[in-house]
Amino acid sequence: MKILAIADDEAKSLYDYYTPGKLDGIDLILSCGDLNPHYLEFLVTMANKPLLYVRGNHDDRLIAQPPEGCECIDGDLVTVDGVRIMGLGGSYRYRDGLNMYTEKQMCKRIKKLGRKLKKAGGVDIIVTHAPARHINDFDSLSHRGFECFTELIREYKPRYFIHGHIHKNYGVDIPQITQVGETVVVNAYEKCVIELV
Repeated sequence: MKILAIADDEAKSLYDYYTPGKLDGIDLILSCGDLNPHYLEFLVTMANKPLLYVRGNHDDRLIAQPPEGCECIDGDLVTVDGVRIMGLGGSYRYRDGLNMYTEKQMCKRIKKLGRKLKKAGGVDIIVTHAPARHINDFDSLSHRGFECFTELIREYKPRYFIHGHIHKNYGVDIPQITQVGETVVVNAYEKCVIELV
C-alpha cells in the first residue's frame, strides 16, 4: 500500500502546480490536520482514493463543514484493506479551541478506544496532529507533544506513528522520519510518501 501523508501546509506541487498523474500509485491519503478543506477535496477527487483525516488545532471549522468525499477518523479506529488505522486529532491545549486538549483529556480519548483496539488486536498506523512527547516536539505549550502518545507507541508498537503540527520551517534539525523502537515516526508536514509492505 502506498500512502500519501499530508499536514499543515498545502504542497504546491500537489495543488498550485498539479498535473495529471502526480497521484498515480497512491492507494490512501492520510491528513494530519490544519489543511484547507478545499485542498483535501481536491486531492480526494484527483486521486480517486480514500482520504482519512484528523483535525488540527486550527480546524474548528471542519466540525460544522467537513470536507466532502473525505472521512474523519478523529477519535476512531478504522480498517482499510486490512490496515488498522487510529486517528487522534488536536494539539496540546495552549488556549481555548475545540481541537485542543489537556494531557488528561487526550488520555480519556485514548481510553475510549480501548475496546476497539483490543477487538482489532492492535493498530498498524496512528494518525495524529500533535507529536508524541519528546519525539520531534518542543517544550512550548503550543508545540508540546502528548505523553500518552509516547505510551501508545510503547504499548502497541504500531508500524507507523504519523503526525503534523511541527512545521519543518521551525528549525533546521527537524527530522521527517524518526525510528522509535519498532515504530517509524513520520512528521507529515506538507507531504511524505510511505510504502506499507
